Amino acid sequence: MTVPHLLPRSTATEPFAETDYPEHPYPGTRPDCSFVHLDGVGYPLLPDSTTDSGWRVRTGTRTEPCLDRWLAEHGAEPLRQRRPVLAYGSNACPEKIGWLRRNLSLTGPAVVLRAECDGMAAVWSSGLRPRDGQRPAVLAAASGVTEQHTIWYATAEQRRVLDRCEGRGKRYRLVRLHDSASIALENGRSPERVLAYTAAARGMAPLLVNGSAVRCVDLEQQQALGLSGSPAVSDGLACSEIVGEPLPA
Repeated sequence: MTVPHLLPRSTATEPFAETDYPEHPYPGTRPDCSFVHLDGVGYPLLPDSTTDSGWRVRTGTRTEPCLDRWLAEHGAEPLRQRRPVLAYGSNACPEKIGWLRRNLSLTGPAVVLRAECDGMAAVWSSGLRPRDGQRPAVLAAASGVTEQHTIWYATAEQRRVLDRCEGRGKRYRLVRLHDSASIALENGRSPERVLAYTAAARGMAPLLVNGSAVRCVDLEQQQALGLSGSPAVSDGLACSEIVGEPLPA
């Protein structure tokens, strides 16, 4: 399905080091472009409907190959064999992706596409992140809200790394979002059968302050740590929890 293009076109043309976008404080920083990450480097992606994948890789040279061709050259699965996973917190940060490689054995190119998301928002969780005590984000329904996030096009192996990172079944649950038409990629298309990690336990539910969730775009990490309130009973999302392995792409 094609939807109106909302994101401003990126002007990024050169590969960048993952350290250009640090992960601390949570949720870290992210480039204003879609990109593919490998070996500590992010390569900007340019939408191009004339290619098989719909994207070209900006390598920093005159050569801008189709993303699928570039992936094949690196022994990796093409875009159509990957499953879209909404990344609305630190997993959109290049340095965090490097952390996943060093600490959880993430392998292969990580394809991260910018997206506009309608009717949902990243909000501060009622729990804290186990590894460093920072307050993480969770996803919640948000009528009338549009936010910029990213879609990981993950291989099955990469998604299992995300399972471990997110504490699937304990802190977060893996779900399929029912209304993926509310998500528009940078090239104006909507991904199908989008997965996401949402709060699995009351201790990780959206934090309600004076009865309302607090969007991450409205408050930085230092201030978020000082919030007090109560966990929401529900995140309000239209989704179905995935039991076991998701269906292949």
